[in-house]
Amino acid sequence: MKKILIRYRAFLVVFIMILIFTVLYRKLGLKALSISANSLKEMLFIVPPVFILLGLLDVWVPRETIVKYMGEGSGLKGILLSILIGSAAAGPLYGAFPIAAVFMKKGVKFMNILIFIGAWSTTKIPMFIFEISSLGSKFAITRLLIDIPGIIIIAYILSKLVSKKEVDEIYRKANEIDK
Repeated sequence: MKKILIRYRAFLVVFIMILIFTVLYRKLGLKALSISANSLKEMLFIVPPVFILLGLLDVWVPRETIVKYMGEGSGLKGILLSILIGSAAAGPLYGAFPIAAVFMKKGVKFMNILIFIGAWSTTKIPMFIFEISSLGSKFAITRLLIDIPGIIIIAYILSKLVSKKEVDEIYRKANEIDK
């Protein structure tokens, strides 16, 4: 029980604060509870399909295949595949992190994981289509042409700034998730 309380202490503190806030400022507190409930409902519709896809990815795609196309020696092909997978993804950014953890277990290069997360957050195909229809193709294409090199440059810099020891620790923690 104590372990559970420690693990979820941040959630419990925020929940208690919202309850206190609701008692003191009823209208704003109820609005905060409503927004939280809507966010939880949205998350419950997104997370299960993500985990189903993760299970399929984990079982159906052999580690050797992932390493070949996105691992240490993948080069440009790994970068392009990371951008494509991240851009084709649907859902909010928190859906990218479980997929990144599976990629880590499968041996994907750290820089490619950073590119995948950057592409997920910035270059989604549905967002690009929306931008073309609402802001014009010139804006959408310009933004995309700036974002893609930016994502690659940032991922490269981060992969060089983070020490091998820290990267190994991140991968170790990713591999412990199922255990």
